[in-house]
Amino acid sequence: MIIKPREQRVEILIDVQNLYHSAKNLYGGRVNFKEILNGAIGGRKLIRAFAYVVRTKSGEERAFFEALTKLGIETRIRDLQEFYGGQKKADWDVGIVIDAIRTSPNIDVIVLCSGDGDFIPLVEYLRNQGKRVEVMAFGRTASLKLKEAADEFFDIGENPKRYLLPIK
Repeated sequence: MIIKPREQRVEILIDVQNLYHSAKNLYGGRVNFKEILNGAIGGRKLIRAFAYVVRTKSGEERAFFEALTKLGIETRIRDLQEFYGGQKKADWDVGIVIDAIRTSPNIDVIVLCSGDGDFIPLVEYLRNQGKRVEVMAFGRTASLKLKEAADEFFDIGENPKRYLLPIK
């Protein structure tokens, strides 16, 4: 474990769908976002935390969104798009990239909570801007190249007791 300077200003970007599906597929469980937040902060100064979430027509996720807000996480909400033929889509990649670039001048460290390899160009860009980029994700489903591109990769799958909620 690398010692992290307490004065570092940290921003956390949480790709909720990515973590949700990994936790469900690997462990049949749910992510403990409070522990994700604590692990990502690592004793440093939290400036902002964003969770990128998807709203369905039924609205059953409302309580989850409120729980994230109570943790101090700002939710970015996008409606689930449903296409003719039943296909569904809710992609936050561009929104995450724009937020990261827009807010990066005011922070020292960006913690990207996603294993999606689509973020490799973002990680490279931020590092070229002098930012420290840490990635937190499930190692078994995270892109190998994303892990390599980051300053540090933190495998939340190595401690499922901490990062997953007990299955009811």
